[in-house]
Amino acid sequence: MARKRSSSFEDVVVALSRLPWWASLLIGFVSWLILNPVASSPVVVPAGVQISDMSGVMISQLWHTFAMFGQYLIPLVCVFGAIGSVFGRQRRKKLLNDVKSATQPGKTIDGLSWPQFELLIGEAFRRKGYSITETGGKGADGGIDLILRKDGEKYLVQCKHWRALKVGLPVVREFFGAMAAEGAAGGYVVTSGQFTKEAKAFASGRNIELIDGVALKSWIAQQHTIRTPTVEIKPPPVAPAMTPVTNTEPLCPVCSAAMVRRLAKRGANAGNAFWGCSKYPRCTGTVSG
Repeated sequence: MARKRSSSFEDVVVALSRLPWWASLLIGFVSWLILNPVASSPVVVPAGVQISDMSGVMISQLWHTFAMFGQYLIPLVCVFGAIGSVFGRQRRKKLLNDVKSATQPGKTIDGLSWPQFELLIGEAFRRKGYSITETGGKGADGGIDLILRKDGEKYLVQCKHWRALKVGLPVVREFFGAMAAEGAAGGYVVTSGQFTKEAKAFASGRNIELIDGVALKSWIAQQHTIRTPTVEIKPPPVAPAMTPVTNTEPLCPVCSAAMVRRLAKRGANAGNAFWGCSKYPRCTGTVSG
């Protein structure tokens, strides 16, 4: 099946989306700072210019025209690249989390396509503290797929999504040559399958780490989702409300003893309730009510 050809615009956006989103925006801002003064200044043709000297004027005019359009077009492309970088980051996070919790064969490591496999490996290294540059390699068959940087050192990664074949000595030897050419401090060859004994023997002592399918699955299972720590803000403790103490029974105004409720049996207040001292008849203190 023929591969669909992409436009130059799409190629640039894809390249920018592989950078951190802030890097794309920074490139767009710097390009605007450079091109805007050129676009704002008029093209002046000196008097007495001969036809033989018009080439310089034409170059100046072309540069001015490019600046007029480029001061807006390049930042716009960079904005699209930054958006693609953000969405790509979310896609990689989801991919790794889906593989970690996969219960269906199609979502395990073996069920991924080779582009998804490279995204998965990149996200796993990113969570180990590396900054990642995705180079795209040479497709499904090889090439340097990721460039890692950490503590000022550069490392290379080659991904081999080979389930049926073992990664042999030629692949590891070629990768070691690429490390030397790039001046990398070390490198990783990651496969969903296995390595031959010859490949393991060659990598030993050469600062090349070989990660096979079994080690990769264990590695992915141990990845932790990076979460921003949250601080729980609790409201200050509220002191319990003071319940007012009320006396249901008044005290005797004469001897301060407790009073009891009584009913007047005679006199002008016959039939009305009142409070009488509990020490009656020794105390005859009363309270109406």
